[in-house]
Amino acid sequence: MSEFAVFRRACLMGVVVALMAGQVLAADNAYDPLKIPDSAEPRTLDFTVHDANRQRDIPIRVFPPTGKAPAPVVLFSHGLGGSPEAYVYLGRHWAARGYVGVFLDHPGSDTSVWRDAPAGERRATMRNAVSLENFMLRVKDVPAVLDELERWDRSTTHPLSGRLDLGRVGMAGHSFGAVTTQGVSGQAFAVGNMSLTDSRIKAALVMSPSGPRRGDPERAFGSVKIPWMLMTGTRDVAGIGGIDMESRLSVFPALPAGGKYELVLDNAEHSAFTERALPGDSQPRNPNHHRAILALSTAFWDAWLRGDTAARAWLDGAGPRSVLDPKDRWQKK
Repeated sequence: MSEFAVFRRACLMGVVVALMAGQVLAADNAYDPLKIPDSAEPRTLDFTVHDANRQRDIPIRVFPPTGKAPAPVVLFSHGLGGSPEAYVYLGRHWAARGYVGVFLDHPGSDTSVWRDAPAGERRATMRNAVSLENFMLRVKDVPAVLDELERWDRSTTHPLSGRLDLGRVGMAGHSFGAVTTQGVSGQAFAVGNMSLTDSRIKAALVMSPSGPRRGDPERAFGSVKIPWMLMTGTRDVAGIGGIDMESRLSVFPALPAGGKYELVLDNAEHSAFTERALPGDSQPRNPNHHRAILALSTAFWDAWLRGDTAARAWLDGAGPRSVLDPKDRWQKK
């Protein structure tokens, strides 16, 4: 082989090696909403927000990210008879991804509803807690907590001082917490043209959504101005509240186009979004449901709170199908 041929072959091999290295680097740098930095450390901080106007105390559990820089904030509202303890997997993952998870505990519709009631009366006490009064308490808890977070961020002594980027706030919730989330992030109400929307919320994640009790879904959701992601399951029917699948699935078609998404997990029951099964569950839990929930919710926050173009491309492209089971349904508009 001539010297020129040897030189040419070496050059070609170098190009091949460089291309392969570039492909590996590209793969390493590909957007992955499930990837957690090695530096992430799961921590929780517990505080109580006092709303002086209502003389109401709202316990919150905060999942802070590693580091001291201001981080986007995601509020979470639990389901009826629940607490932040039922959604720890969300708080830990979002914090590991650089968000401050603020999980509200709503007195009057939390675990206190059933904890001290005799076993035979718990179902009745739960039904009684699904009330307009508790809904209004919940939706007013959200701005009260946001107001307090603003004060704590400005403080020089509070543990959250300087840690909160309150220009980038997301709102999420499950079941009764989904209704709460809908209420503060754009839903219109038939009674008295009531508006409960808080303009500080820039994106909303609604787990087990509900159509309006009265009126047309398009009137209720047709003027939602911010991105919404809906999540439900093909068996997402709660034992209390009377919300059926028709109601759950009526929300997405009524939303205006632009930053709207819907996930329907195959064979997922109401408890698929919580840490563990609920009484009355009949289906085995699918471990991939939590994986899909974490991936899609994280990509949603990254895209719409951080303005991450790679996250947006993943979310609007083939990314979601890479974490879903074949029978899971996914759509966007």
